[in-house]
Amino acid sequence: MSRISSLSNPFLLGFDEVERALDRVTKASEGYPPYNVERIDLADGSPLRLRITLAVAGFTEQQLEITLEERELTISGRQVEEPGERVFLHRGIAARQFQRTFVLAEGMNVLGAELRNGLLSIDLARPEPTRQARRIDIVSLS
Repeated sequence: MSRISSLSNPFLLGFDEVERALDRVTKASEGYPPYNVERIDLADGSPLRLRITLAVAGFTEQQLEITLEERELTISGRQVEEPGERVFLHRGIAARQFQRTFVLAEGMNVLGAELRNGLLSIDLARPEPTRQARRIDIVSLS
């Protein structure tokens, strides 16, 4: 059975890429690591700022990687354990790898990232778009 697209309205033209991005995000919605997305309001009229914060306790800066390709922001972590390094009597904190992807709107800029107290924060900004209107001339072919 084929899925009916929510963007298949005849008035929404050229949104195929948006639909593919929504599909990718939906498929990659595993619960680890937990994260927050918050809006940061600045009083000085600065552009919209967002902050993504991931709980990455146990990961070092060298074990984390942040990449931006096209409009996909990917955060991944890989912990490598040396065999025989430690002997656990109980292991409740798993050493595991993860990859979390966020699809950014066009024009979003990644300002930077910071790792503090087991929380990885990534700041984003979206400058105000410039509104443009132009007149389209009609050519008569008769």
